[in-house]
Amino acid sequence: MARVQLRNVGKTYDTHQIIKSVDMDIEDGEFCVFVGPSGCGKSTLLRMIAGLEDITDGELLIGDVLANTLPPAKRGVAMVFQSYALYPHMSVYDNMAFGLKLAGKDRKEIKDSVLRAASILQLDHLLGRKPKQLSGGQRQRVAIGRAIVRQPEVFLFDEPLSNLDASLRVQMRIEIAKLHKDLKATMVYVTHDQVEAMTLADKIVVLNKGNVEQIGAPLELYNHPKNLFVAGFIGSPKMNFVDCRIVCINSHEATVLLPGGSHVTVAVEAGGAKPGDEVILGIRPEHLVVAHSATLDQSLSGRVEVLEHLGDETFAYLDIPGSRDGLLTARVPVATSIQIGDTLTLHVPKHGSHLFAADQRAYPRVAAVEVALAANNRALAVSDKSSGIGQLPGRAFH
Repeated sequence: MARVQLRNVGKTYDTHQIIKSVDMDIEDGEFCVFVGPSGCGKSTLLRMIAGLEDITDGELLIGDVLANTLPPAKRGVAMVFQSYALYPHMSVYDNMAFGLKLAGKDRKEIKDSVLRAASILQLDHLLGRKPKQLSGGQRQRVAIGRAIVRQPEVFLFDEPLSNLDASLRVQMRIEIAKLHKDLKATMVYVTHDQVEAMTLADKIVVLNKGNVEQIGAPLELYNHPKNLFVAGFIGSPKMNFVDCRIVCINSHEATVLLPGGSHVTVAVEAGGAKPGDEVILGIRPEHLVVAHSATLDQSLSGRVEVLEHLGDETFAYLDIPGSRDGLLTARVPVATSIQIGDTLTLHVPKHGSHLFAADQRAYPRVAAVEVALAANNRALAVSDKSSGIGQLPGRAFH
């Protein structure tokens, strides 16, 4: 397997820049997912790695070999397409063997490779069938098998599950994850579905309009998005955003005034911010908690406009002043006795919320333990100072 390195890689069509100075490393054996909305450039970037699109700027290295001008067949990559791209007149066996035959491999090597891949993908009993006799999931497994037999250094997947129904997508996600575990291969995967990205990836690359917005592990992006775009794209349902204004600030938290009149404190390091600044509060639906009393501060209140009952969970959609995306979404316990038209009060957790500047960059979140330590240190400093201990040489206070 191989490491993939992109050094300020760019792509320009005429005068329009599609990919803008992408710089990253995909480590040997890593499962890296490119995710973003339609038209963000993720498939173009994948095709540039595959050699199906020219690289206008920068350098691409595959296994420490400069690959900018290498033809696709010489790059050591195999690509799985959204459309399966199977030959309808060929059997499953012949579809999987086709690339090896073109490469001039001997019959025994071809047979061994196909049977090994078929065993991994549980296609042994389907080798004699034609594509029209297969389900969508089986066709996708054949397309993956055709990539496996080539024993590439890097697997490339271009939205491979988008043509499958919901239940098959879940099944194939599990199979691809198992395949990565078994092969320990370098895999680069493109999807617009952030659920696929979160469940499959070791590393996620969030793209928007040809720019890399953030690179990181799934939970890093979920817990510490760098900006409003990443915060809104990663997580399902998406994060709620409410316009507000800073009224008080210190080193580890900021208190904001919401349009509805309540004050909410958020554990962030809002360096450079000052009272009066317009900011954006971010709260994930799963982090809001139904309040048992109509307290004004550290809460949001609004009229319930829509309820979605999904069996093991319920989502309430509230009309909240200042909400950027229309209705605010909250996940509430199934047993909660609420009806459309009710006023619902939701507690906003200090350590489960986010704050974004007017330019949409995120203020760094402060972990609960860090806040507790800071408070403890302040208490110790006050105690020591009052007892005279603070005068001892060499004692530092923070």
